[in-house]
Amino acid sequence: MTINEVWPNGMPSIGQTAQRSRKITDRDIGLFTEISGDRNPLHYDEQVAKATPFGGIVVQGGVTSAILNAVVAEDLPGPGTVFLQVNWSFKAPVRPGDRITGHVEVTRVRADKPITELKTHVALDDGKVVLEGEAVCYTMPIKR
Repeated sequence: MTINEVWPNGMPSIGQTAQRSRKITDRDIGLFTEISGDRNPLHYDEQVAKATPFGGIVVQGGVTSAILNAVVAEDLPGPGTVFLQVNWSFKAPVRPGDRITGHVEVTRVRADKPITELKTHVALDDGKVVLEGEAVCYTMPIKR
């Protein structure tokens, strides 16, 4: 197979980056709860959440990491991409009203298979990293 057959939309380059940002809302907590069933009081009950080391309401980790799904599926490597493996460490809470930015950087690309390894992180507007780690992605051809 040629590289063009393996990577019909172009092979990513080591060092290539992409990012996306969005503001987190209370609605995100509700939508994630509908999908996951996660009704932890840390996400809903201000009184309970204030009494924890977090000191207030925090969004579910799945809401925080979801920005990375958007980056890899829409930007880099792009449409047709799915995660094969992730290794993420959650470093700090995200709260409703926070703006987060998910960032990926290509660290390895296979020429024989459409597999990409990425360094990943999510940060708040002030630069504080709230999630970091690595991901392995597979990109299948998409006909549009």
